[in-house]
Formats: sequence, structure tokens, C-alpha cells
Amino acid sequence: MLEKGLKALGNEVFIVTVNPNGYKYECKNNVIRLPGLKTNIYDYRVAWTYSLRAANQIKKWKLDVIHTQTEFGIGIFAHFIATELELPLVHTYHTMYEDYKYYIFKGHFNKETDKGMEYFVGYFCDKSPTELIVPTKKIYNLFRTRYGMTRDINIIPTGLEINHFYKENFDKDKVNRLKKKLKLDDSVVTIFVGRLGNEKSVDKLIKAEPKILKACHNHKLLIVGDGPDAPKFKNMVEELNISKNVIFTGKIPYKNVPEYYQLADIFTTASKTETQGLTVVEAMAASLPVLAIQDDAFIDAVNDSNGYLYKNMTDYTKKSIELINDSNLRKKLGKQARIDSDKFSVETFAKSVEVVYKKAIEEKNITDRSFVARAKNVVERGLHNE
Repeated sequence: MLEKGLKALGNEVFIVTVNPNGYKYECKNNVIRLPGLKTNIYDYRVAWTYSLRAANQIKKWKLDVIHTQTEFGIGIFAHFIATELELPLVHTYHTMYEDYKYYIFKGHFNKETDKGMEYFVGYFCDKSPTELIVPTKKIYNLFRTRYGMTRDINIIPTGLEINHFYKENFDKDKVNRLKKKLKLDDSVVTIFVGRLGNEKSVDKLIKAEPKILKACHNHKLLIVGDGPDAPKFKNMVEELNISKNVIFTGKIPYKNVPEYYQLADIFTTASKTETQGLTVVEAMAASLPVLAIQDDAFIDAVNDSNGYLYKNMTDYTKKSIELINDSNLRKKLGKQARIDSDKFSVETFAKSVEVVYKKAIEEKNITDRSFVARAKNVVERGLHNE
């Protein structure tokens, strides 16, 4: 999406990424795909930290700036290349690793892990990049308060091709057939879209459902996605005897996800581990009122005119019932959500990133000119002393 937006602004874009198909090097149409090792996290792979073949090709590209989107594998490689070619480096920090360390260390080595995290963040986000980008105020505050970072930090929300989620772009008959297939009928549907892992707090949404159903018999919770905790969540639904009202779709290809938003009347999330929450923006573009947990990741998107930020699960249940019972309110909030999603468009995203690129290039030029001036001064003093 960033590539598309930058090209529309007249820029030339090259991409270095991992080859999802295995251990083969490929270079075609301004894209290098590096061999990658499996990580056992979905189908993700991580590339080697240096490729001489890729480095030689990158030198031919005559780049002005390098932008990294990951800290591992290719992220490390990019640091090497930026240093080698003396290019400005822009980095975007996407992931709240603090919320995922449990998966690796299972609660052990907390002190050691925190120290490692500080070094990790300091290297990739504070010391190395010419410019740093974060998608929300949430990460900005984390860097300022927890890590004591004083450098400039650019807040740029990640953009989306929001028109892919507009209601008018979908065949109503096709949507209705999918609705019938999932047995959603004429129910008011609340949708969650995301990875079914512990950190997403889907269990809280499930546990709240029996209370919602007591007040709203025509409600259904649609859970779109898959993940390691899917079996646990399904067992929870069975135990609560709400299988008819909670529907799991399993993993859906991203290209098909926009259609699933069209099945819903409300979007919800209880996750407090998001850096931005792109599914919130997707739902807004689909004209859905948003019901999200109160978290800094969502405050730039969700407000009282397009949805609600709830404080706790009691508040969630109350606001859910209010939305389920009031179709006019849903329509009003959804209409504004669609309007507010415009600020997260690819066009806005690319223009903001381009400004940071220009700033990084100028900053690097100033540094280089300063170095040349200092070197010239040293030489002149040396000649004068002779």
C-alpha cells in the first residue's frame, strides 16, 4: 500500500523482502525476495541478516533513502546496507514486543528480558535510524516514558485502501448468501477480526455474550480469524451453551476479509496489545460503529461520533445492548465512521511518509556537510601548523 501511494506521488520504489516460497533468491520488477527460514508462526519466514548478491543489486539502484518495517532479518540487513552506502535510514516500529514476550519466555527471565528489550528498542529505534516513525501516540508515549527516548518521533498512522471496504462495492445478493451460509439470519451481528491468541482478549468478548443475550435474543458474535487459542475459545463457547450465537469462521484470506465486514452491524475488540488496530479502521471504512476497549491505540480513530471506547466489560455489555437495540444509533455512528476513515487512506499515509523521507535526506546531508567542514578545518589547521 505504501509502494502504491509513493508511486502515485512520482517516486521510484524498490522492495527487499523475504521469499514466502522458500530458500530461493529472486530479483524481478524492482523486488528482491531473499531466502527465508520458517518461524513456525503461521507461514512467516525470516531472512538472513546479509546477502552479498542482494547488496550488489541494491548498489545499482542508486537509492536516496532506506525504510525498514521490521527489526529482524531484513531489518538488520538494511542497517548494514544503509551504513555501507551512507544512506539515511527511516524505521517504522510496528509491534509491541512487550505484549508478546510471554510466548517465548513463558513468564521466566523477566528482568533479563526487560533489559534485552531496552537494548533492542534503543538500537533499532533510538540510535540507528535517521528518522523514526510510529503509527500511534501509544508507542510514542511508550518510547518517551518507559525508554526515556528524547529523539524526534514521527506519528504516522498506517494507511489502508479504505475503498476496498466501502459497502457500495459489494454485491448484496452475494453478501446475503454468505450471511445465510453462516446462519446469521436477521440477527444483529457484532464482528471481531483478528488473530485468535491470548493477547487479543477474545475470551472477554465470549464471556460477555450470555449477559448480552439475556437482553438481546437476536444477537450474534462473529469471530473472523484463527490462531493458537481457537480451540480454547471454542470450548468456552460450548461450556457457556452459546454455540448458536457465536460463530467462528476460521482463517480467511485477507482479500476476502472486506466481504465479512458487510455481514456485521457492529465491530468490536477487547485487545490492548495493538499498536494501531488496523481492523478498527477497516470496520470504520465499512460504515460500522466501533466498540473498542479504552486504549491509546484507538483514541486517534474512535470517538463518540463514530463509536464507543468502553472502560471495562460491564461497560462493554451495557454499550453493546444499547447499540444492538438502536438501529438508528448504529446507522448514525456508522455513517460518521465512514467519513472519519478517510484520514487513514493510502494517499494521506504516503504523503506523510514522503515528508519524513525528505527530512531524513536533508538531515543526512547536513550531517555529511558538517563532517566535511570539520574534516576541512582539521586539514587547514594541520597545514597552517606546518
